[in-house]
Amino acid sequence: MVSAAGAESRYALSLRVDVRFRDMDSMGHVNNAVFFTYFENARIAYWRAVPAIRTRRALDYILARAECDFRSPVTLEDELTCHIRVGSFGRTSFTFEYLLREERTGRVVAEGRTVQAMYDYAARTTRPIDDGMKTAIQEFEKREIPSRV
Repeated sequence: MVSAAGAESRYALSLRVDVRFRDMDSMGHVNNAVFFTYFENARIAYWRAVPAIRTRRALDYILARAECDFRSPVTLEDELTCHIRVGSFGRTSFTFEYLLREERTGRVVAEGRTVQAMYDYAARTTRPIDDGMKTAIQEFEKREIPSRV
């Protein structure tokens, strides 16, 4: 994960995040579990933005892992942007990387990573990532994405 200044330019998509009152905990900051909802919203926006992926079938995956490094508390007054990119491809899985920033100050509030495993729901097992999906993602991100295979 990258948190250096200007790192957001290396992400494929940015999504403004509205901090809601319901996101707050009794300590007056965003509850830690809510960060994963922010990441989920970024994933949804990402798939909507990739022109070549328009069917739900192409997105048959399960979320196999989710992690978040909390860097700074978020309050209701903060203006957030979630940056997202695909970090790498495996044989049956791929990673998304997230950078969550407070826009007025540029402060990094969290960095995250999720692993998505392609899944055949009928056979109830993982399946290889389609080459067409890899190509669509790399064309959208305008870069070659490293392979873990």
